[in-house]
Amino acid sequence: MKILVADDDELARVGLSLTLKKWGYEVITCGDGRQALAHLNDPDGAQIAILDWMMPEIDGPEVCQLVREHNIEAYRYLILLTSRDSKDDVIAGLSAGADDYLVKPFNPMELKVRIRAGRRIIDLQNELIQARNILRTNATTDSLTGVWNRLKTMESLNVELTRARREGTSVGVMMLDIDFFKQVNDTFGHLTGDAVLRETASRMRELLRPYDFIGRFGGEEFIVVVPGVTAQEAMVQGERLRMAVGATTIDTADGFVGVTISVGVSLFEPSRDGGLALEGVLEQADQALYASKANGRDRVTLYEPTPAGNA
Repeated sequence: MKILVADDDELARVGLSLTLKKWGYEVITCGDGRQALAHLNDPDGAQIAILDWMMPEIDGPEVCQLVREHNIEAYRYLILLTSRDSKDDVIAGLSAGADDYLVKPFNPMELKVRIRAGRRIIDLQNELIQARNILRTNATTDSLTGVWNRLKTMESLNVELTRARREGTSVGVMMLDIDFFKQVNDTFGHLTGDAVLRETASRMRELLRPYDFIGRFGGEEFIVVVPGVTAQEAMVQGERLRMAVGATTIDTADGFVGVTISVGVSLFEPSRDGGLALEGVLEQADQALYASKANGRDRVTLYEPTPAGNA
């Protein structure tokens, strides 16, 4: 674990640093409060800091106050060192945001125990953050394939459609279905089917831009959203996804399995589809997917609006 030591007295700083290194800590040092604040506000900065009260630029209590105001997610356990020992000084230091307070000269073993208490708090907070992140991931991610689940995909698509209406941009929406997936399950079993789903999702995800996204719509069906494209560009991306999935067989515990996908593409354009709701956009992509299946599968089809005169 990293510990920051901030003290303008070089001898004190070096001596404390050597002691902490003997105890197995990685030590970062600085000689004024401004440097200490910059380090503590860095997301990768030390989570435990030992701060001298009197420092140039910014003193220890003010560093504590500013760190708390910054409210970085990873908690900083702050220990103030000072020769001041009045109750008013202790109260002032703790009120500024310090977690602990040591009066100089201090017993090194007392500092060791205080740091150990800080580590327990930091470890507990890190566990809570990890648990929260797991819950957040589980709430938005499909547990089998690792792509977004249906709820998160629908929420994100709705955001993209709203942005497109506001900014006058387009959104490409694809529905993709693994061809004859039931035969894979019937022939090889559901575990192999799961492996096929995972690899199919992985191959498609690798081809997406940072601002595109993919989600599992249900069963063997996926949705891919590609903002800011023309119809031709959406079709090209659909072809790239189709080719990536079908180019090579998938290695499973039951042998190599070859699969293909059918793709339906819908392009949302505010000038034409501004009043179209989320369900309507998905319905267009679904109709295009149905056309791909009806025409032999393993192909990409663009939804074409029916001319008003031919309705």
